[in-house]
Amino acid sequence: MALDADIKAQLSQYLQMLEGDLVLKVSAGSDKVSEEMLALVEELASMSPRISVEKVELARTPSFSVNRVGEETGVTFAGVPLGHEFTSLVLALLQVSGRAPKVDQSVIDQIKNIKGEHHFETYVSLSCHNCPDVVQALNIMSVLNPNVTHTMIDGAAFKEEVERKDVLAVPAIYLNAEPFGNGRMSIEEILAKLGEGPSADTLSEKDPYDVLVVGGGPAGASAAIYAARKGIRTGIVAERFGGQILDTLSIENFISVKNTEGPKLAAALEEHVKEYDIDVMNLQRAKGLEKKDLIEIELENGAVLKSKTVIISTGARWRNVNVPGEQEFKNKGVAYCPHCDGPLFEGKDVAVIGGGNSGIEAAIDLAGIVKHVTVIEFMPELKADEVLQKRLYSLPNVTVVKNAATKEITGTDKVDGITYVDRDTGEETHVELAGVFVQIGLVPNTDWLEGQLERNRIGEIIVEKNGATTIPGVFAAGDCTDSAYNQIIISMGSGATAALGAFDYLIRN
Repeated sequence: MALDADIKAQLSQYLQMLEGDLVLKVSAGSDKVSEEMLALVEELASMSPRISVEKVELARTPSFSVNRVGEETGVTFAGVPLGHEFTSLVLALLQVSGRAPKVDQSVIDQIKNIKGEHHFETYVSLSCHNCPDVVQALNIMSVLNPNVTHTMIDGAAFKEEVERKDVLAVPAIYLNAEPFGNGRMSIEEILAKLGEGPSADTLSEKDPYDVLVVGGGPAGASAAIYAARKGIRTGIVAERFGGQILDTLSIENFISVKNTEGPKLAAALEEHVKEYDIDVMNLQRAKGLEKKDLIEIELENGAVLKSKTVIISTGARWRNVNVPGEQEFKNKGVAYCPHCDGPLFEGKDVAVIGGGNSGIEAAIDLAGIVKHVTVIEFMPELKADEVLQKRLYSLPNVTVVKNAATKEITGTDKVDGITYVDRDTGEETHVELAGVFVQIGLVPNTDWLEGQLERNRIGEIIVEKNGATTIPGVFAAGDCTDSAYNQIIISMGSGATAALGAFDYLIRN
């Protein structure tokens, strides 16, 4: 398998940055994936005198581990790490060779403090844009702590293992052979789940801020940067930095950038925020807000942060269809990301709930992978753009059901079907299938503000033109507000507006 010329040129530059000698220990058979993996490994070795190859028997075939000479690092790739995982491979080569990972010293200290044996395995699909975050985080932990090992497993290369474990959503993380987590997780989130991380007392002891931003998406990042540029004490507390864009694959309408991906934009936002003196508190979820002499934000871990002004930018989340079976079978056949989880349903029947742009785009995407797609739309007509509908109706393996209300997602230990009701006749129909993708829009993350400030009927915070809410000193921005449109570029603008509004409030009060 020959690497693309452009990729090979970039890779050659990276391999020049290796700081020590590496041994790639390869366990290969005679199958096609083994041949591809062996060709990749041998090509890597041909490009750098620091890389050698040794054939061994590992726990899985095909797989290979990345090691320092004379030392097992615990970093293993089962399958061929191309697609979105190619970056994970390059970073593993550099970090195992001795190049320091780009993480804060406090994170490094937490990793090195992990005691006991921790053997992680992550099931991925190479088309998943969330999987590399998990793979790279666990690889870093393996490099820094000899008690930690990690194996990336390409589900497409180990289908029998995936089906045996009923892995129906990626990334799926196992720790010491037991389920540990599903979905995108940062290194800080993994550490927090292992019991590492700042305590509530440590957070509560922080001095009051001039501006405290709640939420770390495009609006929150923009607000924090604009506030910090005014030279005032700024903090940002977020459940996960990057917010909803971490679950977005292709972004083609962010002006001046022709095309990017959500995780890349989130990483760029975080790097920009770190250029300023901003106190970033990640993995912390707000629980309540109270206006006293200062504005107090209570976190779910019990900590209380204080600030003269607050900017709420908690964004939105996937809207649930709220029928029996949805929560019970989440990650067991119920999914929300066709790009990530679609490959796990190759050759199977699935349904997409939702006939807007996101739903029809998902159906088109899935139709190229799965056996058959059933689209279920509540309204009498699809809401998606005409060009998308035309493409959808041209596909031979798609059925569109309109004017139908989803009644139940059925299954035992995983999804086995869906039941919907014709809204005109009341007739029920059950369709046997393996997966259901919910694509019915977003709901604002403002439940924690119930009774605190004015919201509209769907929970969006009502704001004035400067981002001000009904509580003096509290501002809001982005998808959690009653903005006319939910777009990244609009959220960034509203974040800047709210920061300028908060600064003006500080001057006048």
